[in-house]
Amino acid sequence: MQVFKRLFVLTILAGFGVGCGAGAANHGTPPPVSTRVFLVVEENHSFSEVIGNSAMPYLNGLANKYALGTQYFADARPSIPNYFMLTAGQFETLDNGFSGTVADDNVVRELVKAGKTWRSYAESLPKTGYTGGDVYPYFKHHNPFAYFSDVIGTAQVNNVVPFSQFSSGLASNSLPDFSFIVPNVLNDAHDGSLSAADQWLSTNIDPLIKSSAFQSGGFLIILFDEGDLSDLSHIGGHVPFVIVGPKVKSAYRSSTFYQHQSTLRLVLSTLGINSFPGAAAAAPDMGEFFK
Repeated sequence: MQVFKRLFVLTILAGFGVGCGAGAANHGTPPPVSTRVFLVVEENHSFSEVIGNSAMPYLNGLANKYALGTQYFADARPSIPNYFMLTAGQFETLDNGFSGTVADDNVVRELVKAGKTWRSYAESLPKTGYTGGDVYPYFKHHNPFAYFSDVIGTAQVNNVVPFSQFSSGLASNSLPDFSFIVPNVLNDAHDGSLSAADQWLSTNIDPLIKSSAFQSGGFLIILFDEGDLSDLSHIGGHVPFVIVGPKVKSAYRSSTFYQHQSTLRLVLSTLGINSFPGAAAAAPDMGEFFK
């Protein structure tokens, strides 16, 4: 019981930038500008379970060919605060059953202010603009855009779409500046196997990587929201972070400590945006991954 009490306290402190690596004075090397950014979030497996695992040959192939963060850690427990850290730079809640609205600054607000386009592609989402609760195998708390006041009740809600629209957008070269991609819980390794998650990536993400639009200046991040439940390192666990793109260094391994707030900073800064929500404002830049 004391372990869980301590974890809860540490999680709260991390939300205020204490002990989560958010206070770095030197931001590091800024990344180059990219035309399109893609972020895929997988579920609940630690670095040691994924990297080098023969059940995930596709993801490991990308990690070997492109770049891998070897010291990347999730921020919190359970899933939902990590998804909010990736998009709002704050935990917002520790309750996966949260049904409220988030009015804090977030990635949508900053993208819209900068005139950039975005979509959240959620597999098994019932319909475009759906912001309601779980419809298995879709989990709302894996789709943070369904909570933002900048989205709910505005025209932006039409950017919350089923993942089935992704392939047509790729074919017509009409994908947005930022794509947030969430497989359903059978394909993100939450309820399904790592092998199934890897096959999903190979089937659905490989066409993106091979496309001329991506190769002309896009980049892709694939990461896990949190580690295995037994992995309490830096609260959220040691998780895989793979980055892919024509401007990414080949076979690169980073040993720099990063967390989800740096990914949020990377998404915005590589699109030319210099205003960062929450903990992303003080997070280290991730320019070291790029040529």
